[in-house]
This record gives sequence, C-alpha cells and structure tokens, in this order.
Amino acid sequence: MMRPLTLVLGDQLSLDLPSLVGLPDGGVVALCEVAAEGTYVAHHPQKIALFLSAMRHFAESLRKRGVKVHYSALDDADNTHDLLDEAERLAGLYDCDEIRVVRPGEWRLLEEIQARANAPLPWRMIEDDRFFTTPADFAAWAQGKKQLRLEYFYREQRKRTGLLMEGNHPAGGKWNYDHDNREPLAKDAVFPAPPSHRRDAITDDVLRLVAEQFGDHFGTLDGFNWPVTRRQALVDLGHFIEHSLPDFGRFQDAISDAEPWLYHSRLSAALNIGLLSPHEVCEAAEEAWQNGAAPLNSVEGFIRQILGWREYVRGLYWTRMPDYKRGNRLNAGRGLPSCYWSGDTELRCLKRAIEMTRDNAYAHHIQRLMVTGNFALLCGVAPEALCDWYLAVYADASEWVELPNTLGMVLHADGGLMGSKPYCASGKYIDRMSDHCRHCRYDPKQVTGTRACPLNSLYWHFLERHADTLSTNPRMKLIYGSLSRMSDEKRNAMHQQAEAFLASLDFAPAYGRGGQHHAHRAGYQAAKESHE
Repeated sequence: MMRPLTLVLGDQLSLDLPSLVGLPDGGVVALCEVAAEGTYVAHHPQKIALFLSAMRHFAESLRKRGVKVHYSALDDADNTHDLLDEAERLAGLYDCDEIRVVRPGEWRLLEEIQARANAPLPWRMIEDDRFFTTPADFAAWAQGKKQLRLEYFYREQRKRTGLLMEGNHPAGGKWNYDHDNREPLAKDAVFPAPPSHRRDAITDDVLRLVAEQFGDHFGTLDGFNWPVTRRQALVDLGHFIEHSLPDFGRFQDAISDAEPWLYHSRLSAALNIGLLSPHEVCEAAEEAWQNGAAPLNSVEGFIRQILGWREYVRGLYWTRMPDYKRGNRLNAGRGLPSCYWSGDTELRCLKRAIEMTRDNAYAHHIQRLMVTGNFALLCGVAPEALCDWYLAVYADASEWVELPNTLGMVLHADGGLMGSKPYCASGKYIDRMSDHCRHCRYDPKQVTGTRACPLNSLYWHFLERHADTLSTNPRMKLIYGSLSRMSDEKRNAMHQQAEAFLASLDFAPAYGRGGQHHAHRAGYQAAKESHE
C-alpha cells in the first residue's frame, strides 16, 4: 500500500487540489513554514503574514475533515528551514515511500524538485488543474505563431469556456470593451470600503511572529486585512461583485492620490494562494451581468484579466523559462532608486504609489504599470532589480504572474514578445488619469525648467536612447516623427534636463539573483535610517 507524503505549498490552499483528491489511507499531508521562503527576496511583512495565517487555517480545515496533517511552524526547533529538505525529513519521520507535490508557482522550486529525480525517496509532481489551461495547452496554442498576442488567446478561451458567449458570438457583439474602460475618476466618486476581516488567535500569533522575524523588511503590518480563510475570500468576492464591479470597468485605469482600492477587486492574492478559483470568480462576474447587476464593459474587462491575462502570463512563463528571466532587450543596467524603499521623492504619483505599497502590500495595476513601472523603464532600471522588488512588496506576487508582467509588459525587456510597444508615458498621462498632479510641485505641462515634470524629459530621453530599436516599430512612428521635428535646441534642453535629474537619483548597485535579500534589506534599512 502506498504511503505518500503530500506536500502542499503556500499558494496551493485549495481543498480540490489534485494531490488532495483521493488521499490514500495512511497518507500524510505536510505544510511547511521555512525561513528560506520568506527571505529569498525580502517579502513584505503583510505578504508573509498572509501566507502563514492562510496556511495555518488551511491545515485546521484539513484536520477537521479527518486528514492527517503535519505542520512545520517557523519556530519549531527541528525545522530545517529549507522546503525540500523539510519535506524529506517529514517523509522519513512518517516512513513514507514517496513525496507528492503539485507543480509549484516558481521555476526555481520546480528546478529544485527536478534535481531530486535520483534521490533515494522519489518525488512525484502532479499537474495543477486549478487554472483554465495547463502549460501544455498554452504551448499547443503558441506553436508556430510568430507573435503571441493576448487578444487571440483570450478569444479562444472565451470560445472554449463559453464565458460571455452568445452561441458562437461574443456577448454584445464585441470581444473587447477596453475602449469604454479608460475614464479618469469622477469628482463625486464614492468608493466602497473593503470588508474588515476579523482576526482570530491564529492570525494574531502570526502577526506577532512576522513582526519579530521579518520586522526589518520593507512594509508595515498595521492595517493587515487580507483574507486568510476561504470564507473570508468569498466575502471579498461577494462584496466586489455587489459594490465595485458595476463601476470597475470604466474607472479601472484611473488613479487616486488618496484612495488605494477604488473599484478594484483585491481578489488576486486570494486567487493566487488558492482560496478562490478563477472559474468561480469569472462565473460570479458573468452572473452579475446576466442579472443586470453590472454592465458588460465592466464584466468583460474583469473576466479578461482572469480568463485572458492571468492564464496568458502563466502560459508564457512556463513555456519560456528559464531563458525568459534573463531577457534585457533594452540593455537596462541601473539599480533600483532608493526612493522605492523610502518614498522620498517629490514626484507625487511615485511617492503615493510607494506609500500605498508600503502600507497595504498592494497597488493596483495602473500604479504598477504606469507609475512605478514607467518610472523604472524611463530611468533604465535593470529588469532583475525591478522584478525582485515587485516580487517582494506585493501580496499577490507569485513569480509566474509577476515576472512576465514586470519584465515583459512593464520593461519591454522581452523585446516585444508580450507587448508590441513599450508602455512608456510622460507626465501628461498621469495628469489625465489621476489627481496626483494638483498635489505635486512639478507641472506636467512643462518639459524643461525647475518646475517641469521629470517624466516629460525622461520620456523623450528614453525615446532618443532607444531610437535604433524602437523607431521602426509601426506603433511608434508617429511619436518618433514628433521627435524628429523638434529643433536641436529643444532636444538638447530636454536631454540635459533628463540627465541632470538622473544624476540626482540615488541608484542602488544593480545585482543578480542570489544577493536580493541582502540588497533589499540594505536598501530599506538605509532609507529607514535616513528618516530617523
């Protein structure tokens, strides 16, 4: 009779996880808190607390169902603090004959498991079926295609699942309602506050533990309000569908100086650790449209993010790694500016995005793409530096979703595999889509001078710097035409303005994987000490 140890990872907290279906008698389920998983990048304390509390609650839910569970806590005296070593220790403790695990969410962990192929105790990996597609499905779709465009993948997903379909045609006659989803915030907008989740003894213990062991990481535990049980995650889903989804679509690209959540769902963290399934989330949104509770543009835009984008970046990650991670098509080489740790910058949009990240382990997708990401792109920050920062500071950041979004979409470092052009923008975009500029000392209408928004000169400086690579891009011909018509005097003035601003920034040394935890802690501590 088989006696397996079933290892459940921190982002696999689903009762229908394939490795938990049909558990054999005598099998043991293991969940392991190990220091290495909290420090390979210096994760935000709220992110660590979310994982640990959710894991502990999940272990309790398994025990209530009669499952034999071994839980290795962070402060257990015999914990090896290496995930695979700890699993092998427990397998020996329970005299197990193999270790089963569902495909992990990071390539580094997959490689480590595969390296155990010839270990005395066999490891068996099981495909993760909690997504709409598998990596093999994506590879089959991508085969023979020169460009892997999201839109075509998304349409195929709609047809395959039947979501938002009317027979063989898209609901409402269009596949994509993105054109209707680009409004700046209305002046009289009222934003629904997210539900407040009660903290029990488990969560309180975790918060104390994280404060003790990870208090030197960037971010605060104050105001921790992430769902740590399936019940809490379902409350968040229901709240979003009822109170936010109706206005989510048209305002999804807007940015507020004061409000971090707006009409966004806050569901990505619960989705990515397994407390919610993408199927039930999309079906709930579709039902809201069918019942007349939310407009089609909102529902389609939301479903596209999950059925389309989330599945697309995961497929790209698993079919392109490990080479994908080394991409740096624009040869960016600077380290991360110190303000990403301190928030000490006069650029109001950047300051508020970093402060919200510090306080909430969250910033919505436009803040990530068009504020912190755009600034890093224009400054020439190395992909590994920004990717590691995003992976560390956001509660929903698993590498399979974070890396393609950051390296491919934000930094265009994959040479256009994901996006046909870089998402670069000047201060005019921020002024149009947010209320930041009215609180900022810089003027988004000025390109040079002491009050000029730095994003303006940095934007043109970026375009000049990469003209050889980007000027032949069909989607950028108009903007390069504008650049070519500028006088030499204006171009020189913008160049000098950008160079002076870049010289004023405090860039950390660029670094590769292996030194991230030290670099993150050092960067955060230096920024912290400068304010004490």
